[in-house]
Amino acid sequence: MTVFGQVAPGFEDVRVEFERNFAKRGEIGAAVAAYWRGQKVVDLWGGRRDPKGAAPWAEDTMVVPMSSTKGLSAMTLAVANARGWLDYEASVARYWPEFAQNGKEAITVRQLLGHEAGLVLLDEPLTIARMADLDDVARLLARQTPSWPPGTRHGYHTMSLGLYMQELIRHVDPARRTLGRFFQEEIAAPLGLEFYIGLPRDIPDERLAKVKTLSMGRALLGLRKAPLALIVKALRPGSMILRSLLIPNLDWNDRRSLEVELPAGNGVGTARAMARAYSAFAEGGAELGITPETMARITAQPDVAHPMDEVLGVQTCFALGFLRPGPGYAFGSSPRVFGAPGAGGSFAFADPDARLGFAYVMNRLDAYLFDDPREKSLRDAIYRALRAAAKAPMRAPHTPPTKSLESASPVPSRAVTPWLGTTRTSWLRS
Repeated sequence: MTVFGQVAPGFEDVRVEFERNFAKRGEIGAAVAAYWRGQKVVDLWGGRRDPKGAAPWAEDTMVVPMSSTKGLSAMTLAVANARGWLDYEASVARYWPEFAQNGKEAITVRQLLGHEAGLVLLDEPLTIARMADLDDVARLLARQTPSWPPGTRHGYHTMSLGLYMQELIRHVDPARRTLGRFFQEEIAAPLGLEFYIGLPRDIPDERLAKVKTLSMGRALLGLRKAPLALIVKALRPGSMILRSLLIPNLDWNDRRSLEVELPAGNGVGTARAMARAYSAFAEGGAELGITPETMARITAQPDVAHPMDEVLGVQTCFALGFLRPGPGYAFGSSPRVFGAPGAGGSFAFADPDARLGFAYVMNRLDAYLFDDPREKSLRDAIYRALRAAAKAPMRAPHTPPTKSLESASPVPSRAVTPWLGTTRTSWLRS
């Protein structure tokens, strides 16, 4: 399998592991990207964009990263916070008065974004067609009753979180834009990203990767990969985790499911775009108008008083729309990291202390909740490279700087080995 793209000197192990994903770990089509200190140091892609066909995964192939979309959606709320439009500590009802029904009047924005509001479910199913009328969806959301006393526990709001994020943006933005449009105009356009929450109709099908979902057979074979508590909940008829999906007719390979805005899970884009977005935040967010105060709120140590996730059955930690390191899962170089994993194996995050933005996407879904070996091997390789760079001797003043990918020509990664090194060490944790 030929892998295309580039890695900067010192990041050769990432290419090795990416190739190994295809040779040893069952990868079909995928991409990985990383920015370090604001410079692109990894940009790789390969395989097939259609699991049932031969069409190659190209440089501009886009895919649905599932719940990794949540992190990009949370960035829109961070922009709103930095502009003074949204206070994380204020009640949701302050911005959306209709929300204050059925015991929700005191729920804060922070509790909602931390999956603590108990609003995992809806009292009637949604459809893709109904998602075209956001005012109707807003009325449905406003009348919901929490499944537990808000703030007393937390549970993964699988699809509902994005619907509530949507309404927060629509209510606080002076222009009353949708979250998808807000993301495009305030984040994607300034950074030059190809990522959409609500796929434009003019994007051709040939640019979209098809997703190989978990069939019943593959799901059974994957049982050993998921936490036992999660398996028990998923197999229980009527469990909250099954009902939290909300939209019965959602089809990741039907573009009608991608053209509506589902900020919790149906974003479409490239790993390169996701890594670039997180890189902007890893560098402090100034190019998006993110203030130091907003960054301090995002990176602050979250409250883990109730670590057990009522929906997933394992310990998780979420804050302000992002996954954070906690009792059940650690990643990155410090507790200040934040990001969002997606069903099947995708993951994207910012590590402000390491000044790293990272993203991995693929089209073969697997059963791991966290640390899919395909993604984890790439993440580990990147941190090995960062560790090696930290130990490397300082350059003499006249020595040219290390090449970034911006100065290299795009060629298949197997062909760039003459200018790549082979340093391999280990990094804190990843």
